[in-house]
Amino acid sequence: MALNAATAEGCQKIIQSLPQVDILINNLGIYGTCEFAEITDEQWFEFFETNIMSGVRLSRHYMKGMKSQGWGRIQFISSESAFNIPADMVHYGMTKSAMQGVSRGLAKALAGTGVTVNTVLPGPTRTEGAVIMIENIAKQQGITSVEAEKYLIEKHRNSSIIRRFTEPREIANMVVYIASEQASATTGAALRVEGGIIDSIH
Repeated sequence: MALNAATAEGCQKIIQSLPQVDILINNLGIYGTCEFAEITDEQWFEFFETNIMSGVRLSRHYMKGMKSQGWGRIQFISSESAFNIPADMVHYGMTKSAMQGVSRGLAKALAGTGVTVNTVLPGPTRTEGAVIMIENIAKQQGITSVEAEKYLIEKHRNSSIIRRFTEPREIANMVVYIASEQASATTGAALRVEGGIIDSIH
């Protein structure tokens, strides 16, 4: 099923096709770099509509069924950018920060119901798009892909403790755990899988 969850109409079609789910992973998101002074009102609204309202609309519907059955899992895939707001992606970082508030507040609203709500915060991840970017930089600078990845981490995420991109499976491992019965005592949390980039201990 391929539907556009970035709009209210798209979310409604998803709900009509799948009236009830036990586990909801809100992973829709757009991003892009832009100087703050150049970000238009339309871009601000587009990022908020896509990155925040998609999850709000779906969670608002599916939480009812989860609550009535006494079990459910809602997750928001956020980003370390929620805490490390990129100067050239303020509109993106804003949505990821807002996601923390939505998730924490919803977890409280579902207190004692058996439904948990959490956010997962990946760092730079070796997605297909990231691999293309790394390879392009390697070609432009005449270096290897390994050297290009190291360059990107040192230049843009030099607080990384693991000093590399996170693998998608490492993010998936956290998502699967939080969706499981074993994570029933974890809710309202911002769970980091960002390689230690966020330089805080709380």
